[in-house]
Amino acid sequence: MPKSISIPTDQDEATLTIGDRSVHLTNLQKLFWAHQRITKRDLLQYYLDVSKFLLPHLLDRPMVMKRYPNGADGEFFFMKRAPSSRPEWIKICSIPHRRGNIIDFVLVQNLPALLWVVNLGCIDLNPWYGRCDDYDRPDFLHFDLDPGPGADFQRVCDVAMKLRDLLDELHMPTYAKTTGSKGLHLYVPIVREPLQKEVWTVAKEIAQAMETRYPKLVTAEYRIANRPYGRVLVDYNQNAWGRTLASIYSVRPKPLATVSMPVVWENIEHGIQLADYRIDNVPSLLRSSGDLWKPLLGKKRFDLYTLAKAHEA
Repeated sequence: MPKSISIPTDQDEATLTIGDRSVHLTNLQKLFWAHQRITKRDLLQYYLDVSKFLLPHLLDRPMVMKRYPNGADGEFFFMKRAPSSRPEWIKICSIPHRRGNIIDFVLVQNLPALLWVVNLGCIDLNPWYGRCDDYDRPDFLHFDLDPGPGADFQRVCDVAMKLRDLLDELHMPTYAKTTGSKGLHLYVPIVREPLQKEVWTVAKEIAQAMETRYPKLVTAEYRIANRPYGRVLVDYNQNAWGRTLASIYSVRPKPLATVSMPVVWENIEHGIQLADYRIDNVPSLLRSSGDLWKPLLGKKRFDLYTLAKAHEA
């Protein structure tokens, strides 16, 4: 990506030409975070600046678009189906749903497609866990650590380290990132073989094991009304078919425009804050650290079927 690409700061519309493709960007001066004076142009420029690190993690993954046409403080809506008025170079992934319904999801395969999606008002990005060529077989198992009433972010970090230790016992490599909202996401790269339902089942068993080990810290109860006070939810249910989480490097529609950012375990142990990672400082942090989740793009992945065989034995 050429460093010279920059979105004008003094225009409300602009057309960027990237290679042989042109992307028309609109409403650039609209405030997307009014209190922070962050505009839609700033959001687009952020994604342009981090695209070198972000795009490999989105490649070939169907995208659920969560659109905020009036910014982070406005109403949002989910849009699964690719708009019919899309540019001809936007790739799609056709996935059958119930009753024979086929939904054409957008694929963000390159920088023009990324900017086009963000220009629709997508603040955060929500890709599938599987890739288009075999969307029912994810290459990640993950946990969303969500603090309930009476639990703070420090308690989330404590639970994350305990969950990491449990996964270490199972020889499962674990990578962490902030959600950019309230908690942490823990991902395990897996061999793309089990179906989504099988991955969900393993995640549920691990979450329930955590609840059994640490009943005063952890809950695996998905029903909000039944969750005990002061616990951190180890949410396994986002592994279900068709569910998504905000991707790595996603800006979140929160007051400080925080970002879902990879973190090393030493940082979690020594103390981090969600506000440490924001739209204004993440590009420079990335230039310094590089992509901490680059290993998740590699071929070294955990085989869940090996775990299942050991469990049976």
